[in-house]
Amino acid sequence: MKAIYARVSTEESAQKGYSIAHQIEEAKKKAKTDDVMIYTDEGFSGEFLERPGLERLRNDIRNRMIDTVIVYDPDRLARNLMHQLLLDDEFRKHNVELLFVNGEYANTPEGKLFFAMRGAISEFEKAKIRERTMAGRKRKAKQGKVVKNDRIYGYDYDKQTGQLKINESEAEIVRFIFDSFVQERFKGVNGIALHLTERKIPTKTGKTVWHRQVVRQILMNETYAGRKPQNKWNTEGMLANKYRNEKVPMRLRSKDEWIYVDVPAIVSEEQFQQAQMLLDQARRRYTKASKRQYLLSGLLRCTQCGNTMTGRLMKNWGKYHREYTDRKNTAGAKHRGCGMVVRADEIEQEVWNYLLDLFNHPERIQEFQPVADVENSYEKKELERLEKEIDRARKGRKRLLSLVTMSDDDEFDLEEVKEEIRNLQQREKELIEQYNQLEQQLKEMQESKPNEHILQEAIDFFLNHKEEIDFEIKQTLIRKVVKEIRVIDKENIEIHLF
Repeated sequence: MKAIYARVSTEESAQKGYSIAHQIEEAKKKAKTDDVMIYTDEGFSGEFLERPGLERLRNDIRNRMIDTVIVYDPDRLARNLMHQLLLDDEFRKHNVELLFVNGEYANTPEGKLFFAMRGAISEFEKAKIRERTMAGRKRKAKQGKVVKNDRIYGYDYDKQTGQLKINESEAEIVRFIFDSFVQERFKGVNGIALHLTERKIPTKTGKTVWHRQVVRQILMNETYAGRKPQNKWNTEGMLANKYRNEKVPMRLRSKDEWIYVDVPAIVSEEQFQQAQMLLDQARRRYTKASKRQYLLSGLLRCTQCGNTMTGRLMKNWGKYHREYTDRKNTAGAKHRGCGMVVRADEIEQEVWNYLLDLFNHPERIQEFQPVADVENSYEKKELERLEKEIDRARKGRKRLLSLVTMSDDDEFDLEEVKEEIRNLQQREKELIEQYNQLEQQLKEMQESKPNEHILQEAIDFFLNHKEEIDFEIKQTLIRKVVKEIRVIDKENIEIHLF
């Protein structure tokens, strides 16, 4: 229901335009209806809130009888700006819209101040609500509770206890996805998605079409290993995106801000980590099939430049031969390569002989894992390069800061300099993140030990197919146990196992 409030004090009653009748007439035009509730205060000053008509209006608003209040202009509601803001805030808390007839009011100094203050108060209240909500969620998360139902496939959410419970029928599919991916039953993530779709297995939303991205998200979700991360994403400002042209993106918080909660595990930690290693390499392990067969496709890396090595057919003195090279001819290639080339038949035979020896003597597994040549590795060289880049960005930022402090404001565009400083800060942050990731990779490479469980699976597979070894079985066996093959030069390689 719409309501009209009109007020006139004793001294104003004779002034043209302020009569009660005139205010009501204009307010009805604004309402575009005569079906309104009318509240009036005649002979009452706007300096005080204790007015009979205003009291009745406020009481009816509290009783949810009103959804819109129309007033001729704000000083009819109250003379004092703080009283105007107080009433406006009270109305909005009951989802009541306050409208003014006088359209010119918004352009007056008083009007501009009123709407500015109204916006500031609204933003302050939203910020406080958000702060209290986030604090409550963090407190619950630290108590070991799951604060939000993310509808994770394989689990049901118990709102009363704030815990995840395993949904056995869905958990069976989750285990199937991990087993299939780790044991390479299908050709990558896409193969698993196609299989689930063909079997018409329902997704969490009841659909029977599985997209590869859904399967990938399941494989990457560490909740399945028994630890659910919370407070992971910063969504501040996204609520108003529907009103903006430029959307506020969801931002990933720093990992030290995440809060982990223990949940029932569906897969083992070991299997989850194995899936992560395979996912890191999936893009190059399952590349588009070539006309020629390359046994080590997606596994070779040049230690000189860091490029992966791909197979190609070359003609030499009228004869064709297969080889692997680190050369990249695509326009978007980060590194063109240093020109490392190895004969495909030679390196493939060397790797296969190595694995045959390993399968026949599994008790000597530690002998088969080479000590990584860290000092001469591509990672070590890349770390040194990143150190220089970080130092260059840091010095550039410091030079610009010195320029700002030592120069007059009118000598250059201050905003342009500030923007450049922000760019350098962002660049430095990104470089440090790259450095830390690479440093961690190098550490893992030094400390890595062969996984005996994976090796045993490969040996069992080898023994079961020993009499029918063909290209596909060879490639499956190699991919089961080999994480990466590092080509040092034409004569020397390092074979790194899972």
